[in-house]
Amino acid sequence: MNNDSTALYAFRKYGNDVLRAAYAFCGSYDEAEDIVQDVFLSLHTEPKGFNDDEHLKAWLLRVTINKSKNLRRSFRISRTCSIDELEQSEAICEINTEGRELRSIISSLPRKYAEVIFLHYYEGYNIREIAEMLGKNENTAGSLLRRGREKLKIELEKEEDPCAEKIIKTL
Repeated sequence: MNNDSTALYAFRKYGNDVLRAAYAFCGSYDEAEDIVQDVFLSLHTEPKGFNDDEHLKAWLLRVTINKSKNLRRSFRISRTCSIDELEQSEAICEINTEGRELRSIISSLPRKYAEVIFLHYYEGYNIREIAEMLGKNENTAGSLLRRGREKLKIELEKEEDPCAEKIIKTL
């Protein structure tokens, strides 16, 4: 497969997964779309060799996470707030608050825990696959997931919400 067809194939097959991951990490649909564009542009412009589709998907998610981290560190994001966010702040509170609150709590965890929780619960990867994607030992990935669950549970217990109690039971 050449670069053109690899990027197109990957976009068609994993575009929604990459968008969902980017949105989960940055919290803004507009920024998530930019990240997706950057990820697939990287795939298109830099030749890569993949063993199989899972290897391709893991690479896409790893690049998405890295680009999301870079965006969070950027001056523009860390020191500014968009006008749209200010105008829609009340509307956002009313729409899908449970999912947004959980995503917000997860994203407030230290990055190393949020990554493994996202990859495990949202993307369905097991500890071995997460360890490979993050370049860590399996025991380390397992410990990060366990500690992340503990921290998430503590944060959810602070919430006085019946939905939080349901989530705590599944952890």
